[in-house]
Amino acid sequence: MNWYVDVLKKYAVFNGRARRQEYWMFTLVNTVISIVLAIADEVLGTQSVLGAVYMLAVLLPSLAVTVRRLHDTDRSGWWILIGLVPIVGWIVLLVFTCLDSTPHHNAHGPSPKHVPAY
Repeated sequence: MNWYVDVLKKYAVFNGRARRQEYWMFTLVNTVISIVLAIADEVLGTQSVLGAVYMLAVLLPSLAVTVRRLHDTDRSGWWILIGLVPIVGWIVLLVFTCLDSTPHHNAHGPSPKHVPAY
């Protein structure tokens, strides 16, 4: 749960870098919560109100962690806009978020994966 909470703490931080694990663990927890809320909406007959409120609440953190993930692969955060293109854009964004971090310092900061031990 730390990965999820850490992303929420940095809900509007669009600079810096996010490792694959941070991005995908947030995505996994986010998906599980969305499924649980969809079931709760169905049981309660609230017509997706709970799910919609939750999705609005995590919209900004989701965008921020995706931009930081793109930064970690040495890409501009503007690449997130390719996700607006159905199918092809989603696949490209999926591939970018699956790529490994650049192991060196890039324009977006030092590699979070290769932090020197003190």
